Amino acid sequence: MSLLVDLFGYLSVVLHGCTIVAQSMALGSVLFLLLLVRPLAGRLEAAPAIARSTARIAGWAALALLLCEAATVAMQASILTDTVDLSLPQALGAASALAGLAKIGAAAVLAAALLGRGAGAPAFLLLAAGTVELAAATMTTHAAARLDDRAVLLAVSALHQFGAAIWIGGIPAFIAALRRAADGASLRLIGARFSGLSMAGVGCIIVSAAVLAWFYIGDWEAVYGTAYGVMASAKAVMFAALLALGFGNFLVVRRLRRDPATPVLRLRRFAEVELGIGIAVFFAAAGLTSAPPAVDLPQDRASWQLLVARNAPVWPRLVAPDHDTLALPALQAKLDAEAAAEAAPAARAFVPGSGLFPERNAADIAWSEFNHHWAGIFVLLIGLLALADRAGVRFARHWPLLFVAMGALLFARTDAEVWPMGRNGLWESLRDVEVLQHKVLVLFVALFGLFEWQVRLREVRRGWTPYVFPLFCAVGGAALLTHSHNISNIKEALLIEIAHTPLALFGIAAGWARWLELRLDGRGARIAGWVWPLCFVMVGLILLDYREA
Repeated sequence: MSLLVDLFGYLSVVLHGCTIVAQSMALGSVLFLLLLVRPLAGRLEAAPAIARSTARIAGWAALALLLCEAATVAMQASILTDTVDLSLPQALGAASALAGLAKIGAAAVLAAALLGRGAGAPAFLLLAAGTVELAAATMTTHAAARLDDRAVLLAVSALHQFGAAIWIGGIPAFIAALRRAADGASLRLIGARFSGLSMAGVGCIIVSAAVLAWFYIGDWEAVYGTAYGVMASAKAVMFAALLALGFGNFLVVRRLRRDPATPVLRLRRFAEVELGIGIAVFFAAAGLTSAPPAVDLPQDRASWQLLVARNAPVWPRLVAPDHDTLALPALQAKLDAEAAAEAAPAARAFVPGSGLFPERNAADIAWSEFNHHWAGIFVLLIGLLALADRAGVRFARHWPLLFVAMGALLFARTDAEVWPMGRNGLWESLRDVEVLQHKVLVLFVALFGLFEWQVRLREVRRGWTPYVFPLFCAVGGAALLTHSHNISNIKEALLIEIAHTPLALFGIAAGWARWLELRLDGRGARIAGWVWPLCFVMVGLILLDYREA
């Protein structure tokens, strides 16, 4: 239980992101079934197969939603009963728990109907359960806690989630339908109808996002000066990428209307990337729910002058400070000396999971900057060698091994107080959310480097192994959007988050560009093959200019 308390904040964000994904896919697939498949059933040759696949997607998504929401309610109840001395009935009587229980009930109805009755599930039952799900989900947003303009914000929040569901949530069913529609006429009908649904979803998102930004952000200074504003900006950038992909698919659909023989490979591949970026947006949205709205933080904002000064180019720090000069080792040495003088056991300078922020000094800042700058050198070299590999330089194909070397370096150095450099054991240090994220990330870096090296050596383009690299890039970028630092100074933590956000966005872009290189053919694949190495070059340059003071 103590470990759950330590990791609750981070786990709740990740679990909430999974819940949003499952909810959007369940509702989106239900709407796809009711608004596209059933109305067009008489005109689609593969209508029965499309209906069955859509119902399966919706049913399994609803089941995943049920499990995610049940885990959320159980975790929240456990935390409340353990830390606030509430009974289980009292914990389950909280507003958030009641909303969660309503979501569980609605998800159970959807899963039972869709997995039990399949495509023949009654429309009124699906719509009723979906409406309850959406309403209960809205009660877990910031809007439910507002005192002013609560009704407006609740309605707008519901509209925002509905728009995301009908567009992004419907993409898995859309991709499945494209696979089963063999004739051009069916492809044209499916593409045209889903294009209309998507545009409706886009309209809902744009209108609701504008209203939410007005109420929750308020002014331009809050956009770059608060964590909420920075995360909302990241969502806006990814939304713009989704619009660009959607516009590309709209052009394909328009050509399909004129010529049913138009190839639809790009339509399917762009839809896959839309789904991937949409999932990243959902996790960014989960991160937003853990941050207070910008309008509630008039203080502790980062000024524009401070941002400019912090990001002014400087020479990278290539020499690390002495380990003994770091705050925790220095404090531990002092405590050891005092204990030795008194012949008593020495107190620990820092206990992972204690809920306290570790001490930091100028040497700690220099240590962190050293790690980021050397990581930037590795990533920059990776990007340049990948470009050389793309240009036909044979030896450059070994560039993935740099990921292994970088992972080993960062595993040892990212957290100076942790084994192998510090006195805190590795396992106990994982109670600290920042340490946990660092160790998992660098392990993934080394693993997908090895996978991609094998892909390059064997020139593999089929099977699942080529997709390890792009998926880890995309997942790593999305995870970076939820990354947090244990720093007591709110403004400094914000400045670090601002530095990490473009890294996350370029990581997501690199992953899905590599995906398109593998999944497309012809000119599109060639363009994507040049884009993702350039994203790595940008990540390397940003890391080389990373600063914490």
